[in-house]
Amino acid sequence: MPRTTALDPPFTAVNGVAWPTRHLANLAAGTLAAARVPDFLDAQTCQAAMAALDRLPTADYDPARVPTPIVRFGPALNDYRDQDGALDTARYWRDAEAARAAWHRARMRPDPTAISLARLGSAWGAAVAPATIGGRAAFGGTLREINAGALVHYDDLNREFPAGLFDQQTVAQLAFNVWVTVPDEGGATTVGHHRWESADEQYRQAYGYRPEAVEHCQRVSLTPELGDALLFNPADFHAVEPNPSGRRIVFALFLALTTTGRLIAWS
Repeated sequence: MPRTTALDPPFTAVNGVAWPTRHLANLAAGTLAAARVPDFLDAQTCQAAMAALDRLPTADYDPARVPTPIVRFGPALNDYRDQDGALDTARYWRDAEAARAAWHRARMRPDPTAISLARLGSAWGAAVAPATIGGRAAFGGTLREINAGALVHYDDLNREFPAGLFDQQTVAQLAFNVWVTVPDEGGATTVGHHRWESADEQYRQAYGYRPEAVEHCQRVSLTPELGDALLFNPADFHAVEPNPSGRRIVFALFLALTTTGRLIAWS
């Protein structure tokens, strides 16, 4: 079935000094493409984060799985999914505890993740709680350096773990990014107005999809600026464009709206 080329007027990116509750609700509903808060972190906080990065143990993804180099710190749940769609709990909790210890040793102050969660909770009207698995808090707050781009892909916990994973039941997922250093050009995040369907599998490439999967879809691109924060719904197909020089480093986490109206967070 061909992709539609008709524009959906609400599917745009909005800027503001904070996230009104209606923006969070519209992102969860899938009607809004993205919401950005410029200067979410000030330059001094970004500089402090960069100064602490050398104290964090980072690693590259396996190139057989992720063909473009991406440097990372902190475990992401979907990296621990086994072939049956369940969480490899032994490996995940080992790495989550190691990451928490490394974060504590790095003494990152101010803490970009703590600042972000506090402001997100203020926008929603209630504190953001950690997602829990069997009563244990999932790790939240990864770091990613993406300079060579990221493939078109989607993130959807309920699809990735169809038997369920969290103690909380979730109805919508959001992705949060805040940039602590940016390149002079390139590195845009592009969000497409498209959710996964079976026909997309013809475009499968490694962990994601070839650009043809969203070739005829409405798209919104946002170029990173220092200290900016971005929220979008990661069930929409999205990608990161390469940057020809410089570094693009982001702190990232996922949020979900639960059936009880709370926001929870993890990575």
